[in-house]
Amino acid sequence: MTLPIYTYGQPVLRKVAQDIPLDYPDLKRLIADMFETMYKSDGVGLAAPQIGKAIRLIVITLDPLREDFPEYADFNRAYINPHILEYDDSETELLEEGCLSLPGIHEPVRRPKRVRASWVDEDLQPHEEWIDGYLARVFQHEVDHLEGKVFTDRIAPLRKQLVKNKLNALQRGRVSASYRVKPAR
Repeated sequence: MTLPIYTYGQPVLRKVAQDIPLDYPDLKRLIADMFETMYKSDGVGLAAPQIGKAIRLIVITLDPLREDFPEYADFNRAYINPHILEYDDSETELLEEGCLSLPGIHEPVRRPKRVRASWVDEDLQPHEEWIDGYLARVFQHEVDHLEGKVFTDRIAPLRKQLVKNKLNALQRGRVSASYRVKPAR
């Protein structure tokens, strides 16, 4: 089932998400619905707060990037209770980001190229490893949602001033998107 995406100004996007029990009701269905929602919205990542749930669950697909990143062909993964344990700040990269919850806004964000993370996969197996490359960027972006942050919180002050009117419009519920949304009001 395709779910509506909560847009900037919705209070759930500013809440710190809680770890979820591994016997969370209908977890597999929720993950499938999140993947479907992400695909239909042409996103590469989706965090549970973006569908109105303040729980630590994200889904990522990098398959659409396979032409530029062949290593990501067929990459579709759910992360249950993901946490970033360490940021490797020795190498950072400034790249443009966008967000399904902030339609129409794209800004450059500087992020570390590598992070050490922990999570549980869909088979309920725990993982702890270093994530790097483009996956590290998407993972950090989605984990930010779990921490009550959006990517515009990380942009330069001058850039933030330039998108202020767009953010205010989103906060007032004025949203234009090609996918189903639940705007703030």
